[in-house]
Amino acid sequence: MAVIYPAIEPRNQEASEQTRQHVDQLTKPLGSLGRLEQLAIELAGMTGETMPVVTPPGVLVFAADHGVAREGVSAYPQEVTAQMVLNMVHGGAGVNVFARQIGAIQKIVDVGVAVEVEAPAVYNKRVRAGSGNMLKEAAMTADEAQRSIAVGLEMAEAIIGEGAKVLIVGEVGIGNTTASSAILSALTGADPEQIVGRGTGLDDAGWQRKKTVVREALALHRPDATNPLDVLAKVGGLEIGAMAGAIMGAASRRVPVLLDGFIATVAALLAVRMEPLVADYLIAGHRSEEPGHDFVLQALGKEPLLSLNLRLGEGSGATLAFPIVEAATRMVREMATFASAGVSDR
Repeated sequence: MAVIYPAIEPRNQEASEQTRQHVDQLTKPLGSLGRLEQLAIELAGMTGETMPVVTPPGVLVFAADHGVAREGVSAYPQEVTAQMVLNMVHGGAGVNVFARQIGAIQKIVDVGVAVEVEAPAVYNKRVRAGSGNMLKEAAMTADEAQRSIAVGLEMAEAIIGEGAKVLIVGEVGIGNTTASSAILSALTGADPEQIVGRGTGLDDAGWQRKKTVVREALALHRPDATNPLDVLAKVGGLEIGAMAGAIMGAASRRVPVLLDGFIATVAALLAVRMEPLVADYLIAGHRSEEPGHDFVLQALGKEPLLSLNLRLGEGSGATLAFPIVEAATRMVREMATFASAGVSDR
């Protein structure tokens, strides 16, 4: 199948400028709310609204397995993916807790778990039962890669249709930091030695093995850095493709995307390489413990809002950062101006 990517417009500069002028009139010293002021201005440009609204947020968690997990690149066995999906269905995962706290719309999507998860709350959008082992074969075909992106586009449309004003994408999938590292290395030329982390908690031997797997998979497949779809198909993951699609879908609807950690940010880089204007709609939620996360944040030119030594994934870090995003919009909407409050300006 050939996926037609949605048209994306640049930020609305007029809305940004009007919000900048309003922020400068609020009852505070000029620039005294620092990064929060810039965030409000960026949100105005993204949404095209001078007083943007970001509630409720929407959390999309995509689940898929990775054939490369058979190479011992994770501290956990592959069956944990399906088990964690069921945990999320019952509201027991970290992302569930934090999403409830911020009043988020939540959806979990099976885009390629090895064993089909039968639960009414799981959206069954399976492209295949896990990716291929990239050390021996391509992770997926080009058609499957496009189908994973299409799943993300569809689910973004669905959650925005239910009222989501900001999109958070998360993932669950044993082996997905390996796939993300391979994608990042393929797209940027980064040395696996520098960007491959310990994932779910590998020991030293496992960490070295993971670096070797990434390096050998890249040498085997030689993914084309100028063709993001080729990179995704050869060394990526189904949930990573779905996240990239969802991010593009949100950007096409002028819905800001609040990024989680390493895997979600690599998916965002993929989306930006497919459509550069996606970058206008990205907000980095936090800086994770994965060494590759700093690298991909720099590649995107994004400075994260939080740094809490997180490495859970699932969308958890972005949900924790959301109150800061909401605070930026409340500042614009609820703070008095010097004129309305009768306070003397300089």
